Amino acid sequence: MKKVLDMGIAGDEGGSGILVADKEGRPRIGLGLDEGIPSVVMVDENGNVDVGYLISGLNTDLELGAKGLGVKVDAEEALGMDTTTSVFKFKGFWRFTDNLKHKLGFEYSAYRRDGNRTILEDFTIEDGQGNQITIPAGSQVSSYFDLDIYKFSYNYSFFQDDRIDLSAGLGFYWMPISIGVNATGLIAVNEDESFNAPLPTIALRADFAITPKWFLRSSLEVFYLEIQNFKGSIYQSAVALEYLPWKHVGFGLAFDTFNLNIEADGEDYPEIDFKGELNFNITGLMLYMKMFF
Repeated sequence: MKKVLDMGIAGDEGGSGILVADKEGRPRIGLGLDEGIPSVVMVDENGNVDVGYLISGLNTDLELGAKGLGVKVDAEEALGMDTTTSVFKFKGFWRFTDNLKHKLGFEYSAYRRDGNRTILEDFTIEDGQGNQITIPAGSQVSSYFDLDIYKFSYNYSFFQDDRIDLSAGLGFYWMPISIGVNATGLIAVNEDESFNAPLPTIALRADFAITPKWFLRSSLEVFYLEIQNFKGSIYQSAVALEYLPWKHVGFGLAFDTFNLNIEADGEDYPEIDFKGELNFNITGLMLYMKMFF
């Protein structure tokens, strides 16, 4: 609950403004002037929920089987999967302490893709028993690639003022992945791979108040790990421009990128029982509605 203690006019050598503070003296609602530039307090909410529609370009490279034995293919070009897609994306955060510096976040999106194509080159995969199977050129191949992305995060705001909120934190991705290939023609093949990818990240975030109603927000997350026969990495970045015309509702447009790379040969990493290589890249624009509480 927000408790207002005082409202007054603050001033210093750099500017002046109107400020509302809580009983501890922390600014909660404000409008300041510094060299003629208006600003607002960055932390005037306990949390928010964003619902968006993401239109993205995709690039997926797959190799099913032990490293060096299978053939890496471009799933869009070789298997006929769509190069663009559109999905709904949900995310939100909650500032759970009185000083509003500690923040928990959640994000979810899902990608469902399939392809159907007569392949032009031989395609080698490994079946569930470890046998190498070569699907010859000219075979009719149908395939699917399903990916769910659940992200949980914690951030700490190490710097806050009336225009800027800078934070660092940790993220945790839980990604169920399913891949399937079915071939008919000279050889009949029906192979599926399903596994979970639990991967952590470190994160940086910077939010800037341009005016009382316009905000610029950016974030960066990275992860890289090599352990025995496992190699994994994540790179995620976003830049968003938000317009907040009302107290509890606003709108935003974001440019998002997400890159996932997994190379594995068994169960060297927890939950990833997978032999092969996966490179999955997303670049897109998301239009979203923001609801504050």
